[in-house]
Amino acid sequence: MPSPSNPSHLPSSAGLRSLLHRCDLAVFQDLAQRHWPAAAPVLPRLSRSANHGLLWVGAAAGMAAFGGSARARRAALRGIASMAVASAAINTIGKGAVRRERPILDAVPVIRRLKRQPFTTSFPSGHAASAAAFATGVALESKGWGAVVAPVALSVAASRIYTGVHYPTDVLAGAALGIGAAFALRGVVPTRGQLPAPGRPPAHAPALPDGQDLVVVVNQASGTATATASLVRDALPNAEVVECRPEELSDELEKAAERGRALGVCGGDGTVNQAAAVASVHGLPLAVFPGGTLNHFAYDLGIETVADACAALAAGDAVRVDLGRFRPGPEGPGGAHGYFLNAFSLGVYPELVRTRERWAPRIGGWPAGVLAAFEVLRGERPLEAELQGRRRPLWLLFIGNGLFQRVGPAPGRRHNLADGLLDVRVVHGGRTPALRLLAAAVAGPLSRSPMHAAVRRHRVRISGLKPGTPYAYDGEVAHSQHELMIDKLPEALTVYCPMQV
Repeated sequence: MPSPSNPSHLPSSAGLRSLLHRCDLAVFQDLAQRHWPAAAPVLPRLSRSANHGLLWVGAAAGMAAFGGSARARRAALRGIASMAVASAAINTIGKGAVRRERPILDAVPVIRRLKRQPFTTSFPSGHAASAAAFATGVALESKGWGAVVAPVALSVAASRIYTGVHYPTDVLAGAALGIGAAFALRGVVPTRGQLPAPGRPPAHAPALPDGQDLVVVVNQASGTATATASLVRDALPNAEVVECRPEELSDELEKAAERGRALGVCGGDGTVNQAAAVASVHGLPLAVFPGGTLNHFAYDLGIETVADACAALAAGDAVRVDLGRFRPGPEGPGGAHGYFLNAFSLGVYPELVRTRERWAPRIGGWPAGVLAAFEVLRGERPLEAELQGRRRPLWLLFIGNGLFQRVGPAPGRRHNLADGLLDVRVVHGGRTPALRLLAAAVAGPLSRSPMHAAVRRHRVRISGLKPGTPYAYDGEVAHSQHELMIDKLPEALTVYCPMQV
C-alpha cells in the first residue's frame, strides 16, 4: 500500500484550488437561493453606503462629535486608521495577488443586485476588510462602541454575498485581513489600555461608595458639566451636588471643603485647578469628574467618565500627585501663590488659549485651536525675557507639571504625576515660528537644537518681563509682573483615581 506521504498521492495546488472554488460556488448558490427576510430594502443600500469607506467615515465623525468622551474620539480615530491600513493592503497586495473573477449573477435575484457592478477582481473583499478593520479598531479602544459598530460591520460583509458581488471566501479573507490590519496598527501605535499606568504613590482616602460626605461643586459654564452633574447625582445618591456660576466657584469650593470628608469637582482643567488648590490647603482628597472641553488632568489619572471616578470613590483608591506653583499669583504681588496641575506657559500659547476660548463656543474646541494657532502665529512677535539669568527672545516657554510626551495645543500623556520635576520646553525667537513650534513638538522631551530646548528642572526663574505680559496656567490666562518664580509642591494633593488604567 503506498505511503500517504508520497507526493504523487497528494492533490495538486491547481486541484486544491478547483476543489475550494467548487465548494465556494456551491455555498454561494445555496445562499443566493435562500430567502433573507427583510434584507432586500436594507443590505443593498448598506453595501452602497460603504463604498470608498464613506459609511465608516460618517460613523467615526458621529462618534467623535457626539460620543461625549475622549475614549469615543480615540476609538473613532483608531477605526479610521485601521481601515486605512486595511485598504492600503488590499489595493497594493491583495487584489493583485489573486486574479479572481466576480461571481456570475444568474442565481442572484434581480432585486438584490447592485445598480453598478464592481469591475475589480473579487478576492479579497475590500468592503469586508474595511468593515472588519474599522469595527476591530474601534473595539480595541472602546468595547462599548465596538459592540455598537460590530453588527453594522457584519451586515456590510454579509451584503457583499447577498448582492452577489463576492464569494463567501472573498468576504472571509477580507474580514481576516481587516482584523489583522487593526492588530498590526495596535502593535505600532498602542491603545490607551496598553500604555503603562502613570507612576504615582498610592494615598489613603476614605471609601465613599454612595457619595456620603462628598460635596461636588459643578461649574455650570464648563463644557458638559451640567449634563455630567446629572450623571453624578444618579451614580452617587448621597453626595451633595452644588451647581454654581464661574464667579461663585471660589466661594462654593471653600464652603464645600468645610462640609465634606472629600471635595468633588466637575468641570474643565481651570475649574479643577481651583478645586485642587482648595483641597490641598484643607488636606482633603479630591474627586474629579471630567466635564470640560479639555480634561487633561483627569485623563492622565485614567478618569474619562463618571463611572471611573465612582469606582475609585467606592474602593477608596487614591494617589498623591505634585502641585505646580508660581509666584506672584494671578492676584499680583500681595496675593497668594498660583497653582497648576498641567502646565504654565508664556509666549504665544496664552494668546492661543484666549483666541481658542473665544471661538470654541461657536465652532468647537479642536477647530477653534487650529484657527487660533493660525491667527496667533501670523501676528505675534517673540517675547523678550530673562530665563535662568540669560536674556533671550522666546516664542514659547512651556513648563509642565511632570514630563509630557509632547508639547503643543494638545499636550501628550504624562506617565508620572509625582516625579518632583518640571518639564521645561523653550522655543527660541527667530523667523518661522510655526516651523520652530512644530520642530519642538516632534522632537519631544529632553532634546536640544538651535530652535528649541527641553530640559527638566526643580524650579525656573523668569525676570525682565514687561508688566502685563500674559501667561497661561491650566487653560486660564492672567498677566505677569516683572518676575516669576515657578516650582513644585511634591505630592501635595491626594486625588481619587482607579488603580487599573
